[in-house]
Order: sequence, then structure tokens, then C-alpha cells
Amino acid sequence: MDRLDNTVRPYAWGSPTAIPHLLGVEPTGEPQAEMWMGAHPGAPSRTGRGTLVDVIDADPRRELGERTVARFGPRLPFLLKLLAAGAPLSLQVHPDLTQAKEGYEDEERRGIPFDAPHRNYKDANHKPELICALTEFDGLCGFRTPAHAADLLDGLGVDSLKPYVDLLHAQPEEAALREVLTAILTADPDETAHTVTAAATACDRLGGAYTPYAGIAHHYPGDPGVIAAMLLNHVRLQPGEALFLGAGIPHAYLNGLGVEIMANSDNVLRCGLTPKHVDVPELLRIVRFEPGDPAVLRPEAAPDGEEVYDTPTDEFRLSRYVLATGGPAHDLTLPTPQILLCTAGSVRAGEHALTPGTSVFVPAGNRAEVSGAGTVFRATVVA
Repeated sequence: MDRLDNTVRPYAWGSPTAIPHLLGVEPTGEPQAEMWMGAHPGAPSRTGRGTLVDVIDADPRRELGERTVARFGPRLPFLLKLLAAGAPLSLQVHPDLTQAKEGYEDEERRGIPFDAPHRNYKDANHKPELICALTEFDGLCGFRTPAHAADLLDGLGVDSLKPYVDLLHAQPEEAALREVLTAILTADPDETAHTVTAAATACDRLGGAYTPYAGIAHHYPGDPGVIAAMLLNHVRLQPGEALFLGAGIPHAYLNGLGVEIMANSDNVLRCGLTPKHVDVPELLRIVRFEPGDPAVLRPEAAPDGEEVYDTPTDEFRLSRYVLATGGPAHDLTLPTPQILLCTAGSVRAGEHALTPGTSVFVPAGNRAEVSGAGTVFRATVVA
């Protein structure tokens, strides 16, 4: 096993305290948004053998295993993170694999630089992701039914929202949602800012179901994404609960600390709550306008005490072990690569003592045994 030294990304929306508290260190006063564990070239984990990118590049079959390389190529297919939201992230969606390949090839053909602010596709991969709450965790996920969204907007008593309310009562539902989101994102910016200000004032006054949107408006005054966010389901995860975000599902994380795992991709299309580029035509090509309740995942018991978060993607598989003092050691050896992350207590993984926020990389086929009293998340692939 390789103990990992991981980079913490200081994005502006990050909590200044959540990750330091987990690690047991003093906050710096600066936001600490994400701690990355994996072999993403943007911030690869470091080991005693070099960066994890260097380690894998030197011998992919030994580190990843024959099955993983045959299925996904000579790179780690997933990225594991600790995510600490102290303010809302941008409202966003991710493409499916076909859309990502088409979008990447199109932008390459047009010669759009990778660092251009209007570039959408940094790679040709999709980006399914899973967020598992370590604390109470608030987010937005998927569209409400148009009737529910219409009632929410109508309840604000803001006259300039009435055209959206009327559109949401149209049929079919998917067409109504598409038309309203398009109208919100293409409206005159000055008129939209006035509408958002009036809506935010009403949200503050009404509270209850409007409270999350009042908070969003406080962080993003005048942003059309505030109105777009009201089309989405608000969900509050309890510790141990999770959400799976597949392709085309609009979402945003609002507040809380969680373990996030995703396919190793940077492809994001933004819908609002951001000063970054919003490509409306491309966004509308990607979004799935399908209303429904967000499916909250709870871990399913598997042999040997493992608790698995079941998802339809093969690039990653996330599970956890809740270990008790005096309990048996668990053999986690697999023919696929693994990252083990401790989030509570004191755990031994092979020769490494893990405390909250520390992690190890286990090459494919290497013996991996854990014991102690605490919680360990296990990230691997389905190959």
C-alpha cells in the first residue's frame, strides 16, 4: 500500500472549517473545498514512489490490474474526494459518454484552447458521480414536477414570474421544463436581476420551503440560476445517505461535508450560480428534462461487513466498513485498484495507521486488510 499525500483545493465555495475539523488541524481561515485522492493530472496524490500518475504510468498493469487496463485503459478510472461546501456550487450537468466524445471532438476540430473560458469539454469522458454525506448535507437534484415548480414560483407573489408559472402548466411536462429553463437563461439580464431580487426578498419573508433559495440568492444576488434552482428538488441527506448524479441531471451542492467519487473527467456544463461561461445551446442539448423525486441511496449490506452504494456505473464502486473495537480484521484484497479513506476513528490498513481524512492506495492484487474502530470508505472499479 502507498500512503497518500493529497491536495486540498481552495475554491471560493469551500468551507473554511469542515475539512480541517475532520483532519484535526487548525483552520487557515481560507476556504478548503475539496481534497482530491487519485491520479487526476490536475492534482494527483503523492506517494513515496512519486505522484500516483507517475506510479501508474510506470507499470499500469501491475498497479491497476489486467482487467482494469483492458476495460478502461492505463489510467485510474475514478477520482475520490472529500467535498466541503460552505456555499452553493454552480448549478450544473454532466454529459453522457457519447455527448462527451462528440463535444470534445467538435471543440478540438474548432481549435478552442483548453484554457479558454468558453471551452466546455476538457476530455472525451463522461462524469457520473456519487456524493455520500458525512454530515447533514443539502443539495439540489433533478427537476420537480412542473406543477410543483409552478406552485413554488407562484407562491412568491412576484408578477414577473407569472409567465414562467403559465409555461409550467403547459403539456407535455418535459417540453414545459425545457421552455421555462430556456426562457430563464436567455432573458434580459437587467430584468432578470430585478426579478431575482424580488424573489429573494419573498423567500426571506416566507421561509420554510423557500429557505434554501433565500440562501442561494444571498450568495448569488441577481443570478438567473436562483430562479432556475427553484425548478429543482431540494434534498437533505443525513450522514451515510448518498445521491447518484447521472448524465444530464441538473444539480448543485449547497452545504455540508461528504465523500464524493466520480469518473475521472472535468466535463461540466453550467446552468447558473457562477460567473463562469454558460453555453445555453450546449446545455440544452445535455439536460434531461425529466421530472421526478431524487433517489436517496442507503448502503446495502454485503458479505464481511461491507456496505455498498449501488450505482449503474462501472468506473467506480463505493462502499464503507464501520469497524468496532475487538472486531475481526477484514480482508479487502481485490484484483482491481483501491483507495481506502478513513473518515472516523482509528483504523489500521496493512502497515498504515489511518485517522480521519487519511488514505492509502492499494495496487491491484495487493493484500489489503483493515481493522480497528472507525469508518473506512473503499473506492474501486467494476471490471
